[in-house]
Amino acid sequence: MTNDKFAMTQTVDSLFDTGLERYKAGDAASELIPVFKEVCDRAPKNSSAWTCLAWLYLLDNKPSFAYKAAQKAVKLNPQDPQARVNLAVAMLETSQKGLRQHVDFAQQLMFVNQEWQEEIKNSIEDGLSRKPDWQSLAKVKSWLFQE
Repeated sequence: MTNDKFAMTQTVDSLFDTGLERYKAGDAASELIPVFKEVCDRAPKNSSAWTCLAWLYLLDNKPSFAYKAAQKAVKLNPQDPQARVNLAVAMLETSQKGLRQHVDFAQQLMFVNQEWQEEIKNSIEDGLSRKPDWQSLAKVKSWLFQE
């Protein structure tokens, strides 16, 4: 059985979980983008998959793709602070207007839920460790945490 056949028989959930595991193991964003694109194609209403895809595009220096994916993620789940952070970073990198409202909204969500605050903090630290010179993420971080 080839890998292609295996990929076709994998459920969307297991494909997503495998992608996350590979990300945590340090796989490059460029290698994971096709995995999450497939999840998004097969489950277009999965906001978490769109959020991950946007993040990977940002890590891979593809901000316009990230912007589109992040917009879908926010549309599907407006209460997801990570989707808002990704959208704000993508907007900053593509010189879009109106990103402050997403930063403010993410801030409010984090204020309400301590767990989300920790997740965002960890996500930003992870992003900066993978891409140390990521100025737009550093800027969004300083706005979120008022540093």
